[in-house]
Amino acid sequence: MGKIGIYGSSFDPITNVHLWTASTVAHRCKLDKVIFLPCSSKRKDKTMKTSDAHRWEMLQLAIANNHTFIADDHEMLQEAWEVYTYYTMEHFKEKYPDDEVYFIMGADLLVDIADGKWKYDQELISNNKFIVMARDEINMVKTISRSPILRNHDDGTKFHLIDKGLSMEISSTYIRDEFSKGGEPRYLLPDACYEYIKKHDLYK
Repeated sequence: MGKIGIYGSSFDPITNVHLWTASTVAHRCKLDKVIFLPCSSKRKDKTMKTSDAHRWEMLQLAIANNHTFIADDHEMLQEAWEVYTYYTMEHFKEKYPDDEVYFIMGADLLVDIADGKWKYDQELISNNKFIVMARDEINMVKTISRSPILRNHDDGTKFHLIDKGLSMEISSTYIRDEFSKGGEPRYLLPDACYEYIKKHDLYK
């Protein structure tokens, strides 16, 4: 039995922080694979700044030399009404029936679940395991404690909290802003992605 982490994001664009985070999580949690899952552009709560084709190509370039990393376009191909994390996790558990599958998320998403902002939250939490990464000023233990859904499923194995040295705030938004305002974010993302953005004149 292997261990697989599902790492979802817009990846618009993918950054060196995404890669460093995924690598650190894989190392600490003994994951055999990390699946990078770019989110659907059809989601009502997100607006992509580039096309699916550009995001997918940059993701492929970024992870090309790491055999632990896999790109999967499952959510990109779904209709908007089918894009819920609960459905996504059911898909990957069916795809990898002999492996342990974890959902990798930031502590900010844990807060959103605690605040009742996720559809199918009861089903999602009761049927899955999570790797939760620290975010500045978010107390993950208190977040779990204040939420009936989270605390009543916390058996000691449900949430793997990573709160030491894994909080970096350089985001895709920051990089897009730098490109759009004439900044120079070259060393914040993989060289191949930087060159791809320049070549296709993205984020202007």
